[in-house]
Amino acid sequence: MDLQILAGYMAALVIGISLGLIGAGGSILTVPVLVYLLGVEPVLSTAYSLFIVGTTALIGSFDYMRKQLVNYKAAVIFAVPSFIAVFLTRKFIVGAIPDTLFSIGSFTITKPIGLMLFFALIMALASFSMIRSGQKKDATAADESVQPAFNLPMIAIEGFVVGILTGLVGAGGGFLIIPALVLFAKLPMKMAVGTSLLIIAAKSLIGFTGDIGSQPIDWKFLFTFTSLPIVGIFIGAWLTKFISGEKLKKGFGWFVLFMAAYMIYKELTR
Repeated sequence: MDLQILAGYMAALVIGISLGLIGAGGSILTVPVLVYLLGVEPVLSTAYSLFIVGTTALIGSFDYMRKQLVNYKAAVIFAVPSFIAVFLTRKFIVGAIPDTLFSIGSFTITKPIGLMLFFALIMALASFSMIRSGQKKDATAADESVQPAFNLPMIAIEGFVVGILTGLVGAGGGFLIIPALVLFAKLPMKMAVGTSLLIIAAKSLIGFTGDIGSQPIDWKFLFTFTSLPIVGIFIGAWLTKFISGEKLKKGFGWFVLFMAAYMIYKELTR
């Protein structure tokens, strides 16, 4: 097997481990792995990412459900506007984006390049969030005794915004969902992670249905690749017994920032 392809499948394990450890970050890796290591076309890779991350997060959420670490009320309030946004974005907006966004002389930004640059920007913003949260643990997140208190409008608005981002770039949005649940629903960190996984699963898989019939999906490849993050999420859940999630989040944040910079360089020098 080609070393680059092997690296792509090994990275699939890391995607699941990230979701299992910190409840986020999986989708930030999925699209770059598919595009740069496995040669999947960028628009198709965002569709694959929805299925891969959605399926992996769904399986990972079962353990949190068993431990009663999922707040279903918060999940519904966040997820409903997110469902609507991600489905409409995949069904109508992504297909309507022109193949050539703009040109300046011989320099042309195409739809695939534009999506990858936008994804890199989202990655950079996500990295700053993870680095900051890794440096200073939020007091509310640390207190497992805090009772949920819902700011319904803010949770719903955040859900809609995350849904649009998910639809455009295939990112599950855990790096946005978890802080929103901690700040606007006052959920303890462990419950926020479990609730985030369920939300990611539902909205990603619903968003993926908008691509069925409009994208040339290789189901054999998709199921094979998805099986590896599923294994990874169990490894990540096991590693939480030994590794501090906050310290890991900071290190992962720096890695994501490096990846974002590399993607911007790669796309602008094509």
